[in-house]
Amino acid sequence: MTGSADFTPEEWEIVREGPTSAGMIVSTAQRGGTFREVFAMAKAYTEARKEHGDSALLDEIVSHKPDMDKTKSHSPEELKQHGLERIREAVALVEQKATTEELGDYRRFVTSLAERVAGAKEESDEKKISDAERAAITEINQALGS
Repeated sequence: MTGSADFTPEEWEIVREGPTSAGMIVSTAQRGGTFREVFAMAKAYTEARKEHGDSALLDEIVSHKPDMDKTKSHSPEELKQHGLERIREAVALVEQKATTEELGDYRRFVTSLAERVAGAKEESDEKKISDAERAAITEINQALGS
């Protein structure tokens, strides 16, 4: 079972920031709904254990509050590009040090978190993922290698 001890502190920080980066990319893909989207991200962390089976790696990731790279982005586009790079780095690290199953769990968690954030905004009394959010999720999945 893979955990934080298998990574350097810097690597572990990158792995922990991958899911949150995905959530922020989706959250900024379209205006509005930020509070609901942040709440959806926190809820995804809380419910991860029920939805993603038995993964020590995910257990350790979600045992802490969501963490985000502290680098200041000056625009949503800059945040997206930096976040996608962070996700690619995180997946490469997990791929190097974790099992194939743990890598799959990590990818599914990041994707489900992004989709939950996208669905958090209510548009005319229904939860709907916008075209911009769907495009962001597609880019996230590409960065994940999914």
